[in-house]
Amino acid sequence: MAASQKLSHLLQLADQGPALRAALAEEVAELLTNWPSDYPDSMREICEALLAKAARDLDAATRARLRVQLYSHSELAARVLPRESASQALIEAARSADHLPAALAQNLGVDNKTAQQILDDESGAALAVACKGANIDRAAFSTLALLAHPGRDRSHAFAVLDVFDNVPISEATRLLRGWRASQAAA
Repeated sequence: MAASQKLSHLLQLADQGPALRAALAEEVAELLTNWPSDYPDSMREICEALLAKAARDLDAATRARLRVQLYSHSELAARVLPRESASQALIEAARSADHLPAALAQNLGVDNKTAQQILDDESGAALAVACKGANIDRAAFSTLALLAHPGRDRSHAFAVLDVFDNVPISEATRLLRGWRASQAAA
């Protein structure tokens, strides 16, 4: 099939709506992994954008199949099928504010009461320990700390970051395990 006909076919599939997103994504992924030499590179960029857009509407199982299909093209997979990190989901929950304790509890492996106590700590030290113990990176911790206690001045934000930086990971991991164990014992 000629490049222009193939592109037209793919765009028609895209117009069919969400029902055919998986078929579209798999067909575009196949095309990208076996790119015909007579197809122009400019069309490749369009196909990558089309795949990225279609992938947003796919369920986790289909996205996983696409990652396998694109395994030998890891850079392409990273561009069009980025993995949502647990930290990112936690930040999104913090932005919506109402789900943060439950999201933090799930991420840390503690109950909602413990997560709420961690968030209620005005110093931010408990959140620093929890995040460091759960291997949540500094940038995600900083965002969570700011969203958990909005309106704080800059000096408090820097103090909280210092706490995060100065907590040894071994100590943070031990404390997080302790919170989990006390919850299990109760």
